[in-house]
Amino acid sequence: MQFHHHGYVSGDPRVKPAAGVGLSRPEELPDEVDVLVVGTGPAGMLAAAQLSMFPNVTTRIIERRPGRLAIGQADGIQARSVETFKAFGFAERITAEAYAITEMAFWKPDVANPSRIVRTARTPDDPAGISEFPHLIVNQARVLDYFAEYMANAPSRMKPDYGYEFLGLEVGEGEYPVTATLLHTAGPKEGQRRVVKAKYVVGADGARSKVRQAIGCTLSGDAANHAWGVMDALAVTDFPDIRTKCAIQSGSGGSILLIPREGGHLFRMYVDLGEVDPNDNGAVRNTSIEQIIEKANEILHPYTLDVRNVAWHSVYEVGHRLTDRFDDVLPEDRDTMTPRVFITGDACHTHSAKAGQGMNVSMQDGFNIAWKLGHVLEGRSPENLLATYSAERQVVAKNLIDFDKEWSTMMAKRPEEFENPSDLEDFYVRTAEFPAGFMTEYAPSMLVAPAKHQALATGFPVGKRFKSAPVVRVADTNPIQLGHHATADGRWRIYVFAGPALPGADTATKRFAEWIANSPESPLAATPSEADPDAWFDVKVIYQEDHHTIDIGTVPSIFTPQVGPFKLTDNEKVYATDPAFDIFEERGLDRGGVVVVVRPDQYVANVLPLTATAELAEFFAPLMKPTPTTIPSAAAAGTPTERVSLVGNGAL
Repeated sequence: MQFHHHGYVSGDPRVKPAAGVGLSRPEELPDEVDVLVVGTGPAGMLAAAQLSMFPNVTTRIIERRPGRLAIGQADGIQARSVETFKAFGFAERITAEAYAITEMAFWKPDVANPSRIVRTARTPDDPAGISEFPHLIVNQARVLDYFAEYMANAPSRMKPDYGYEFLGLEVGEGEYPVTATLLHTAGPKEGQRRVVKAKYVVGADGARSKVRQAIGCTLSGDAANHAWGVMDALAVTDFPDIRTKCAIQSGSGGSILLIPREGGHLFRMYVDLGEVDPNDNGAVRNTSIEQIIEKANEILHPYTLDVRNVAWHSVYEVGHRLTDRFDDVLPEDRDTMTPRVFITGDACHTHSAKAGQGMNVSMQDGFNIAWKLGHVLEGRSPENLLATYSAERQVVAKNLIDFDKEWSTMMAKRPEEFENPSDLEDFYVRTAEFPAGFMTEYAPSMLVAPAKHQALATGFPVGKRFKSAPVVRVADTNPIQLGHHATADGRWRIYVFAGPALPGADTATKRFAEWIANSPESPLAATPSEADPDAWFDVKVIYQEDHHTIDIGTVPSIFTPQVGPFKLTDNEKVYATDPAFDIFEERGLDRGGVVVVVRPDQYVANVLPLTATAELAEFFAPLMKPTPTTIPSAAAAGTPTERVSLVGNGAL
């Protein structure tokens, strides 16, 4: 962590100097904002936290509740999310308080006596070692607390505005085209309405989203007509794996997914309540906690569960629903309009809770849209960048729902319905990369280049998340994880994996460094002259040699930029191969040198040879230089049902 480059810091280095809107942030919700985020769930809070790093963007996040969430319904934190927490600076702290899953146990009816359950298998949680981060269990409320702390410490000094319910919106014209109507739900103005105008609105307001309704989207899909009771409980039990994640199938046909919780003692149980009559009209949701506990004891036989305290419980029916778009632009208007309103998380995709994906996928929704809004509002990128949000995340949500249908169906099966006794645990191991959050692969677009040069870096697939690896930082000889130094600061990363020669030699690496530092075609040329040279692009170099052989004084200056008001030299962008882990070998990197471009949300955008400077310039040109004539936003076309094409009206 670097924090003295603007002068000596004696306090908490996580508290960034206030800047931009953070210098005089009004306590009251202003009448006009750049971004209005609706809902302080995981997607909304991550989006707000990312936008808090753009101090010239006025972002406010509202919540109907009068204060912070006390207990959340989501608790599973997949490894991809912990990677994201690392970018926001709290991965180590939340890991310390969380429950870490290392194995999963499978229990099935005893062949000799099917009325009893017996443990039949144990499987590692991450058998392939797909991440250096663990799979965690921690209350959703704590995740939100950490994001709230991050945004409060950010230059914009952001904090949630509690006590506001979103009622509806209209999209019109002007600088602040979205008019949102809110209702005070707490305080002296309770019951009064309030109007706020915004340039953009992000709806993170859950499965009953009013933002979704306002833009004419509907959740479509089906229900599995199968109900589950869920409880967070403290109990005395003789079940030996009460502190291990378990999939339990009983001879009676019922199932339990057991998830130990953080802090010891507490655990969550998803208890199978069986098939639901399609004409039930929601009656199953009246199942009492006593009935859930009784069913759990039936499934656990011969073990017993004496529940002493229930922190929270609910009954739900599995449903898999998805909207066909995640913003306010109709498909037929994609070529003529850019969006003003976006929906994230449960507002646009719902599924069962048993795959532990809801909070995790929702947070990636928030990450995806937030940095794009930041870039557009700061003038880094054109408005058409925002259209990529719906295109990218709708596909991810569809894949999640397809996976969850298969997993939840398997969890609801009776043991005798499986073709092979080990089908459930085999599926768990075979699909481990998906629930861990690493199967997302964005298709080619203005943000993701075709994988033309993928053979140069086979371990960094274009469109997938940048998988970290150990390297050695030359300046201080510290072994580090390369990806862990990519913070959520809105910057693009350009990793230059150098050719075989040392820094002082006249190599392709040196020529590339000269081009990216000085060419008017370089993406770095878009960086404002008054900003640090690495303000928009974080350019790092990784040499193949041992760190002892590298003279940092001979490294091209683009890799040791001068930053801050004192123009201090940053020597922490120069790396060497870790002798215990050859990143070139392990990540399939071409020894002739290769450039890997990574988006602000940690996904690989391009892989290029060192000589392909024209291709790199061509990739970034539409991202960094707004087009002379901006495509009209959806704001110019009225409500979703009133929009008409602007082609032929002089708008294009």
